[in-house]
This record gives sequence, structure tokens and C-alpha cells, in this order.
Amino acid sequence: QALSHHDGTEAIYPTRPRQVYDITGAGDMVMSVLGLALAAGADYPSAIRLANVAGGLEVEKVGVATVTREEILGDLLHTPMLADPNAATNKLRVLAHLVPEIEARRRLGQRISFTNGCFDILHLGHVQYLNEARAQADCLVVGLNTDASVRSLKGTGRPINSEDARAAVLAGLAAVDYLILFGDETPLELIRAIKPDVLVKGADYRKDQVVGAELVESYGGRVHLAGLREGYSTTKIIQQMRVA
Repeated sequence: QALSHHDGTEAIYPTRPRQVYDITGAGDMVMSVLGLALAAGADYPSAIRLANVAGGLEVEKVGVATVTREEILGDLLHTPMLADPNAATNKLRVLAHLVPEIEARRRLGQRISFTNGCFDILHLGHVQYLNEARAQADCLVVGLNTDASVRSLKGTGRPINSEDARAAVLAGLAAVDYLILFGDETPLELIRAIKPDVLVKGADYRKDQVVGAELVESYGGRVHLAGLREGYSTTKIIQQMRVA
């Protein structure tokens, strides 16, 4: 859909590809959800994106059919349409917004995995690690160290890439569903709030060294030690660059 304001500014709100079975009722669905969202106090961009989702769900049905709240919610959680579709970091959340989204996923029967790190210079080891972390559940939340916390952990000169740049790169990975920045010494408070079903850390740790392991296991979750790709590390890459 296109939105044109009185001041001349315009914006296009694309939809994602759908398996179209029948277009009957799609226009009515779009207009009704658009009106409902606006009446509920949503701004135009949010209302349009929500209407696009409802219209997309309608064309996946045969004939004029209802679209349930649960269907819309499920589609939004799989495709974050209420974020800016042009923003590289549309997976980035603050904790107050992330927790309700995670709980909504749980109500849909989804399991949540969590891991954390600096992810300063993304390399093959990181990508394989995150793919394995994502494979443990239906949704992967990545806790990303802020610049200040990276400096406290790694020393001056780090990070090489800013937290905004690191978040944008991680957001481009299909394995990552959500990102959240944290500046604490450990991610324990994040883990306490998110309550992941699976806590993932690299196999260079023992389970008793993983922050939050006891907490996660106390409510029935589990700890997964992901395999590491030999020969890949940010520190090694930096050293090679300096030698070159």
C-alpha cells in the first residue's frame, strides 16, 4: 500500500509473498482492519502494516473467510511487520517490548533459545554457532554486548565495530529472530526476564561455567553447548590483519 500525506511526503508499505488461493474478500479485510486499527489509536504506518498482514492471510483462504486474532498475531511474530521494513535492525528490541512478544510466542506453542556475545567481527564460526543455536528451538534471542561492556571485557581498542553496526549485521542473519543490547557484566538479568527454554553457549565452556545454567534448568529448561568452528575467532582475525 502507498501512504501520501498532505505535506507531500509518501511511503510504500510492501507485503511479503503469499500462496494465493482466492482474492475474494481481501480488499474488505484490508479496509476493515485498517479502520479498526486507526479507531484503536494506531498511527497510519502501523495500521497499514497490520492491514497488509490481514489481507495477506485472507488471500491464503478460500472464499470470504474470517481471520482470527491468533492468526494475525502468529503472522506478525514470524514477520515483524510493525517494525520499519527498511530498517536493518528491525529485530532489535528493548526488554519491555521483547518480553510480551516472547510470551505471545509461547502461547502459540513456540520454544525460545537464548545466547549472547560480542560478535565484533562476524565470521564463519559465529554463523554456524548461531545456526545451531536457532536449531534448538523455534525462536532465537541474541543478547548483544554494548560497546562499553565489550571494552570492559576485551580492553581498549575493542569493539572494532560499534553496537549499531554489530546489531545491523546480526539482524541480517535468518537464524536471529530478536536482538537485545545489554551492558551488564553477565546476561543473567536478561535470562531471568526472558526465561529461555534452551540456553546456548559455546562448547569451550563447561555447563557449570555457563551463566544462568542453574536458573534455566530450575524451571525445566536445558543448556546446549554448541560446537565451535576450529581456527575462527575475532581475536585471531585482528591479529592476522595487524601482521598483514
